[in-house]
Amino acid sequence: MTLNEQQTRIVPSDREWVAEYGEASTVRELAAAVGVSSSSSIAYQLWRMREQGVSVETRGRRSGWCPYCGH
Repeated sequence: MTLNEQQTRIVPSDREWVAEYGEASTVRELAAAVGVSSSSSIAYQLWRMREQGVSVETRGRRSGWCPYCGH
């Protein structure tokens, strides 16, 4: 399992968010924490990470279906 540069920034940002706020971030909040303006690029990276077995939890989507990646 090899993470790209953006993915390696996502994991600690997500953990820091949970430690500070006590809950998972939204995709938009995670994008802001990583320093990316596009939440769709973060959603794509999360999808790729899940394919590799790396789970990063986000909140805000009740249906569980992501319009960016279809999962």
